[in-house]
Amino acid sequence: MPRTAVYAGSFDPPTNGHLWMIKKGLELFDNLIVAIGSNPQKSYTFTTEERIELLKASTGDLDRLTITHFDNRYLVDYAKEESALFVLRGIRSSTDYEYERLMRQINADMAEEITTIFLMPPRDIAEVSSSMVKGLVGPIGWESNISRYVPDEVFQALLTKTNQ
Repeated sequence: MPRTAVYAGSFDPPTNGHLWMIKKGLELFDNLIVAIGSNPQKSYTFTTEERIELLKASTGDLDRLTITHFDNRYLVDYAKEESALFVLRGIRSSTDYEYERLMRQINADMAEEITTIFLMPPRDIAEVSSSMVKGLVGPIGWESNISRYVPDEVFQALLTKTNQ
């Protein structure tokens, strides 16, 4: 049976940190599903369809990668539906660790057969998050600051969004 993992998030917008996680996930697993979840309490810059397209454009034609979305389901239930036995999560800080540790325990209560794998990104992208990127958009000169944190396709989409 192929080793399949789900890497889920909002990916609003996708960052270089997300791409690092995707590439590492493909090194570790036979198949990787990047699944965009929706949180009704969040407000998004990009629609789900736009985020899917940005991820596809940023990842090119990587083999064994599926980019999709799921709504109104627990991540472990979605993983089971996809025959994935692993959930891939990134940890950038001690705050991330505490949150992800708790979620891992809750997920194990719901589906003990699903294993959560934590990865820590390298130092140069460890602080990059979608929220941080969105927080930098706007002030004069934002473009030069953001371009180093996101793939070019995402940078171009941010330029387009802010000019609308």
